[in-house]
Amino acid sequence: MNLSPCQLTHPGLVSDTVEILERAGLAPASLCLEVTESALIGADDDLLKPLRRLAEMGVDIALDDFGTGYSNLANLRRLPVSILKLDRAFTQGMQHFPADPVDLKIIEGIVSLAHSLDLAVTVEGVETGAQADQLRELGCDTAQGWYYARPGPPDRLHELALADAT
Repeated sequence: MNLSPCQLTHPGLVSDTVEILERAGLAPASLCLEVTESALIGADDDLLKPLRRLAEMGVDIALDDFGTGYSNLANLRRLPVSILKLDRAFTQGMQHFPADPVDLKIIEGIVSLAHSLDLAVTVEGVETGAQADQLRELGCDTAQGWYYARPGPPDRLHELALADAT
């Protein structure tokens, strides 16, 4: 679930999240909150405190659009993230054969860095089976994109979940 910069500053972020999880009967580990890298640029401890509390409860915090804009590797040390979401800009060069070797090396390096910090890597923008296979070989943990499912209405999520369970 995406969090906007405005939602990050909402005083009830933690309590509302806990209430919703309890009402839905879900464990905190079943929730992943995505925050864009740009929303956390220059974030002070007060802004990060609610995210840290949620992470301590077991909620996954994903740093979305990693590698674009104002990437600062020093941020990885202080942000309570467990997942890096690699921006689709890096997978675009993999849509054609042969894949862009520079993109492959960048992805490989980011995956290596993330894993050494005990962070999972999700890559965005996967559109072909060949991309999915190559990203898996590079060590990416999960992927998103049209190859897996096109955007759709919320009812479609229920159908996909049922199909996946069988």
